Formats: sequence, C-alpha cells, structure tokens
Amino acid sequence: MALDLVIQGGALPTFLLDRCVAATGAKRVAPQPPQVTRLHDVTRPADFETELAPLLASERLDWAFVEAGRKLSDFGLIAFDMDSTLITIECIDELADFAGKKAEVSEVTEAAMRGEIDYRESLRRRLALLAGLDARVLARVFGERLLLSPGARELLDAAQGAGLRTAILSGGFTYFTERLRIELGFDFATSNELEICGGKLTGKVAGDIVDAAAKAHHLARLRDELGLHREQVIAIGDGANDLLMMAEAGFSLAYRAKPATRAKASVAFNFVGLDGLLNLFPA
Repeated sequence: MALDLVIQGGALPTFLLDRCVAATGAKRVAPQPPQVTRLHDVTRPADFETELAPLLASERLDWAFVEAGRKLSDFGLIAFDMDSTLITIECIDELADFAGKKAEVSEVTEAAMRGEIDYRESLRRRLALLAGLDARVLARVFGERLLLSPGARELLDAAQGAGLRTAILSGGFTYFTERLRIELGFDFATSNELEICGGKLTGKVAGDIVDAAAKAHHLARLRDELGLHREQVIAIGDGANDLLMMAEAGFSLAYRAKPATRAKASVAFNFVGLDGLLNLFPA
C-alpha cells in the first residue's frame, strides 16, 4: 500500500522538511496551500513518533500517514462524538456552571475522559450534582455557549456532499444532539436522555445509559445496516469513552484528545480544525 505523509497547520520549516524527506524516503513533495505539505510515496519510519513528531509539534503542526490516492468519497459513514469534538464545550460542565458546581463536575469529567473513572459511574456522579436544576437552563447552554468546533461545518458539508452518511454518537444529552442533528442535517444521533420532572432535572437519565460500549454498538449497527466494510467508516472522538467506537472504524481521528486516545487513533489533530481531515482525504 502506497503511503503519503501529510503535514498541516502552518509553514513547514525547510530544515524539518528535509529531515522528513530523508527519514521517509519521499519520492515527491507537493505543497498544498493553505499551509499543507504532502510527501508522496513514503515509508513510515519506526522512530517517527519519537524523533520527528516532537519537532513538528513544537512548530504546532499536525501530521498523518495516509493511504495514497484515497478520497473522502471512498468512505460511507462518518461518526462524531459531540462534547469537545463536534462542539467546543462539555455540555454537562456548562449545565453545572448554572448550578454553581462547574469545578466539581469538570473534575469528574476530566477524570472520565482520561479513563480514570468508569463512564457510567462518572455520569451518575455528575448528574446527581445537577438534581433540581431548572430545565430551562438547557436552552441557555445551547443558545449562549454551544459552538461548533473549528472546521466542523466544513467537514460535515464535504462529507454530506461526498455521499457519506453522518452520525452523532454521544454520551451527552439528547436535548443537544437532536438540535444539532436537525440543524446540521445529520442522518443519525444517539445520546442520553435527561430525566425531567416538574420542570427540574432529577439528576438521572431516562432509559439506558449511552456509554462507550453503546456508542461502539451503534456504530457497528449503522455500519452493518449500510452494508459497509470497516475500512469505509470514519470515527472522531477525544476521550477514553470514544475508544471502543473508534475501534469499530477503519479510520479514527483523535481530535484535541487525551493522550490515551491519541495513542490508539489512526491520526491525531492537536492544532488544526476538523476540516484538516479534507487535506488527508480530498472530497
């Protein structure tokens, strides 16, 4: 399988380009504006992550080895985690802010994303802190604080234009995933439903918890229902709760992710937006 090395996020210094060419044996170098360099027909050296990756990171550049000639239209399904992936916030942390408990909830969120706490347990603990919160706060978080991650809309538009089916698979909440599904035209969305009684959050979810295993199950089900092979699926996430889902995809992207997630993903973006994926697989 022929490989290309794509480096993006800014200008690639000449000394670093020379080192990458020498290390990979690149046959051709093709600058692709804006701020993208593709090295064609390369060999991935075993020490790339230890020798060259830190130098690229110091220049705030992302890199990826990808199959040469592969296009976005070669895939059939792209699935996004929601919190801190498709959008810039953790919705549960913003809800907690309105309850005056953001620091407590954020601490548990971070531990769960690092894989230090079981997701189900972390969700129960965080939701319990929100019991009694006025449900109208949901609309305020969506309207005042929820922003799409850089490049999210561009990637989604390109994926839809290339014929991919699109999904949000989230351990977050249906209030947000359903609005995003409708506004952005996603084909599918699944997440946890907050239990509300008398206009207040009860601190529980209604029905089964959507955890890492459930996200992976939904991705595998969608893949099979669409008649796709694993290599035709892209999954994007940022935390430990996304790893099982990402393992069901042929290509996984760790977006501004925790180290454990970056280590197991096909590619990690630490600096560029989600639309950097289009530099790997042109539409």
